[in-house]
Amino acid sequence: MRPKKEPTRPLPAGPRPTGPKLWPAPVAALALALVGLLVTGCSSSTSSSSSSPSATTASATTASAGASGAPSAASSGSNQLQDDYQRVIANVLPSVVQITAGDSLGSGIVFDDKGDIVTNAHVVGTAQKFTVTLANSTTELEATLVGSYPESDLAVIKLSSPPSGLRPAVFGDSSKVEVGQITLAMGSPLGLSSSVTQGIVSATGRTVSEPQTAGSPGATIGNMVQTSAAINPGNSGGALANLASQVIGINTLAAVDQELNGSAAPGIGFAIPAATVTNIANQLIKDGKVTNSGRAALGVTARTYFNAEYQPAGAVLVSVTAGGPAASAGLQPGDVITKLGDTQITTLASLTTALASLTPGDKVTVTYQRSGATKTADITLGSL
Repeated sequence: MRPKKEPTRPLPAGPRPTGPKLWPAPVAALALALVGLLVTGCSSSTSSSSSSPSATTASATTASAGASGAPSAASSGSNQLQDDYQRVIANVLPSVVQITAGDSLGSGIVFDDKGDIVTNAHVVGTAQKFTVTLANSTTELEATLVGSYPESDLAVIKLSSPPSGLRPAVFGDSSKVEVGQITLAMGSPLGLSSSVTQGIVSATGRTVSEPQTAGSPGATIGNMVQTSAAINPGNSGGALANLASQVIGINTLAAVDQELNGSAAPGIGFAIPAATVTNIANQLIKDGKVTNSGRAALGVTARTYFNAEYQPAGAVLVSVTAGGPAASAGLQPGDVITKLGDTQITTLASLTTALASLTPGDKVTVTYQRSGATKTADITLGSL
């Protein structure tokens, strides 16, 4: 997808923000009846940027006075909501940064006062060095890669000389995120630094798959937060915040509609939940790698199995890890998995998607075929 120009006026020249890549989202992966939808990485490739750290686009309702000149009850409520928005912006926006990686641009969140910044893996790509602009400054700061975990589309970079007064974000409890909660999405859409949009949590527990592209292995991410807050190219790695000034997720994907020539599907965006963000970021900062992803695994390598009619009909096991969950349950190379619990498995992608919705330690019944016979096995899932 080619970058979109700002509709109102041309933007000044600047760094080329990342992406955006068109990432197909299968209906099964999204668990939605969204015919013809794709999801696109919300990093941007528009050749534009904004040097103004105070440009915000948060929607707010202005209170109107009653006939007597005193604010009505409705306007008083509007004032309160507006005050809430402005308080959250004042608390969270200083923690949101703009990241330039070569000719690409995205967003990030200050993770601690030591200069660690968490973002999406597809924002950093294969780069090792970056420039970072804080929300309250136009000065470009140098940063280097701490670690990247493309399997969950997360990465951490570190400022080479962290300035004093860094504002680490406060991350919320993912288990308390509920449909209907008001959200504010913060980042650098289309290179417009420190921008804010508003919406609600539209759904939780979404599982979204990214296709394989250059720099992206095609991650399948579970438990994502769906939001109606506008997410555009350049928002990748930015904050999705609640009215308690807590970051509840990292803006990662936006949906586009193939039937409308790839134009944005309004109000459908996805954020990686805070629990996943903090788990992966802490490991990258401590060890430079991820040793416990929190993702469920069978302990196998597999590929899509095609039946006699050359139709995908399962996931055939290529190898089974000795002592792993599948091996302990008796599965062998050559077995074809056709169901995981109640979920039909027809491809390797559908198996990956089904596992992404589960957690290590879950018990699941696996239905598989061996030498033409259908068998089942109860398996306690391990960790990826």
